[in-house]
Amino acid sequence: MALYKPVVVQTCPRLGERITQDTLYWEGYKAPIQIKEFGAVNKIDFSPVPPRNYAVTASSRIHIYGRYSHEPIKTFSRFKDAAYCGTYRDDGNLLVAGSDEGIIRLFDISGKAPLRQFDGHTKPVHVAGFLSDKYRIFSGGDDYSSKLWDIPSGTEIVSYREHTDYVRCGCASKVNADVFVTGSYDHTVKLFDARTKSSIITIEHGQPVESVLLFPSGGLLVSAGGRYVKVWDVLKGGQLLVSLKNHHKTVTSLCLNSSGQRLLSGSLDRHVKIYSTTSYKVVHSFSYAAPILSLALSPEDETIVVGMTNGVLNIKHRKPEEGKEKSQKKRQPAYRTYMRGKTYMPKQEDFSVSKPVRRALRKYDKLLKSFDSSKALDAVLEPSIRLHTPEVTVAVMQELHRRGTLRSALAGRDEKQINLLLTFVARRVIEPRFTSILVTVADIITDIYQPVLGQSAIVDRQFLRLQEAIGKEIDYQGELLEVLGMMDTLFASFAEKKVTSLEETRSNSPTEIIETD
Repeated sequence: MALYKPVVVQTCPRLGERITQDTLYWEGYKAPIQIKEFGAVNKIDFSPVPPRNYAVTASSRIHIYGRYSHEPIKTFSRFKDAAYCGTYRDDGNLLVAGSDEGIIRLFDISGKAPLRQFDGHTKPVHVAGFLSDKYRIFSGGDDYSSKLWDIPSGTEIVSYREHTDYVRCGCASKVNADVFVTGSYDHTVKLFDARTKSSIITIEHGQPVESVLLFPSGGLLVSAGGRYVKVWDVLKGGQLLVSLKNHHKTVTSLCLNSSGQRLLSGSLDRHVKIYSTTSYKVVHSFSYAAPILSLALSPEDETIVVGMTNGVLNIKHRKPEEGKEKSQKKRQPAYRTYMRGKTYMPKQEDFSVSKPVRRALRKYDKLLKSFDSSKALDAVLEPSIRLHTPEVTVAVMQELHRRGTLRSALAGRDEKQINLLLTFVARRVIEPRFTSILVTVADIITDIYQPVLGQSAIVDRQFLRLQEAIGKEIDYQGELLEVLGMMDTLFASFAEKKVTSLEETRSNSPTEIIETD
């Protein structure tokens, strides 16, 4: 008996993923490390100075983690309720944080007790940060106010009450020591100057603002709220440059990479999108297991840390380049050893012995080999094959049709199996690569189970879906034929015009008449 030949699955060529420099760069991180915090992580901030520790604000604590440590190296827990927005000063020596109590606390990194406490807000403070002169603090709270504080004296300098809803985000300019920005749930972003008594620019974002970010140059401002990330030109009075809508849910955090050429945004849709700051197109994206609340990137892009709503801290470290070179050197001898003798050409006096190659047959091939058509069809209707590789299911149907056993394989099925078959056919019959065989399958199913129509509401519904799918496809084909006819008419008219213009040119040109006897 001849050897059994496995079913040939006809596959259409797929376009490979476009590998860019950004793909190679952002995929160069190790497997993530996950740390469980006490609550949702609302803020992550890297120290601006080596050794690049980072502060994680979650629940009623602020943990300081080392660069490669899996345990906190320091904890600030002097909060009665939830803590918010633990932020480093530019020299890395002080840390400021807001709280649910409405109190702003200033900590020394080397100590435990707060150096200062700033009282003035009547509701929770979600925004706290340092101005670039290092001696003043700005804050924003749920009492709709934004305040400026003096660190040496611990007193309030000025208070702005221009927002009409909770102030939930803010940042300070690195260029001008008097400028800071706040974003609010009243859909506005306001730019303040400490030398004035009111805001100098008001920007309408259109959604509750969750995060704001100033570029290092101070000329561009990025705001995030709802599904939108918007870039504004501050030097032109807050003119909108671009509006990005690449997330499916609310964008919660923003950050820039070390060069300022890539903008990162984290969202509740569990994705981090990376944009080019020249074209504002997505160049890469990361996917996570839970909605993202906070995001931070170390100054050298060596570590990316993401905080999620379930309290998990996800940390990725960049792979060292030296390790790649060493691993390549180790692989070279093994590869040469494996290829040894592969190019040897046998001589005339050599006697070659070949071993038959045994192929491992898949489940449906084994069933087809034993002529069990019905079970072979059941094997390719399993969800793992039916949903992810439908071409395998169709290839087995085509093989059964070639053998003349397709009708017997489709017959004798219960309500659940008929429903499964009709669902698959109705979904895939409109795909050109499957249409020819699935139309035959649909014809056989209709012929076999026509007498039982009206006995099952589920089966009747699937037949109606199949009829609707085929009807829509016929309508689409009719419309395409109409468009094709219009195009043929246009091309024909263009050709006629070209011919007539050539004839006119010839008629207008001088001709010679030759008379012959």
